Amino acid sequence: MKWVLATGNPGKVAELAAMLAPLNIELRPQSDFQVTEVAETGTTFVENAIIKARHAAALTGLPAIADDSGLEVDALNGAPGVYSARYAGEHANDSDNVSKLISELANTEDNKRSARFRCVLVFMRHAADPTPLICQGTWQGQIAQQAFGEGGFGYDPVFIPHGQNTTAAQMTKAEKNAVSHRGQALAQLTELLPNFLQLG
Repeated sequence: MKWVLATGNPGKVAELAAMLAPLNIELRPQSDFQVTEVAETGTTFVENAIIKARHAAALTGLPAIADDSGLEVDALNGAPGVYSARYAGEHANDSDNVSKLISELANTEDNKRSARFRCVLVFMRHAADPTPLICQGTWQGQIAQQAFGEGGFGYDPVFIPHGQNTTAAQMTKAEKNAVSHRGQALAQLTELLPNFLQLG
């Protein structure tokens, strides 16, 4: 079976492809099919993931997987949330977003810096699928005073998972995948997919 992943991120493709390999699924990034990015106009992670999956499925004619994820900071009323990737502006990079977050929390005490990563993964059998499979993962922690670590991406250098003294950017890829929001959603997806496909 060939499926499309609604992302051009090679890291996400490799991660998902490895987990889906036992199901004999060949996962290809949407860039292989010249699928352009679609405007993420939803106000929730679920809405945006569905928008991306439907767009990729419609343009390729293949089953599609999409994820939408982001960081919620309690002291900022849940921001940056669905705007995590463009928190510091439409063309912001990871460093810009992290710098803005540190600045916004400059006067916030350690015990009030709680936060969590959320990930929503959506699988659609086709563009008109009325009942897509939706999987979610949550990773609790808090925001560090400054960035540490060279690994990971996004807000990993300032996210300290519960029970740890180091940031997500200081974890190995395997350590992170075992406990992260995306790792949880992926595990849920691979567990539920076989039965879901039989139903379809």
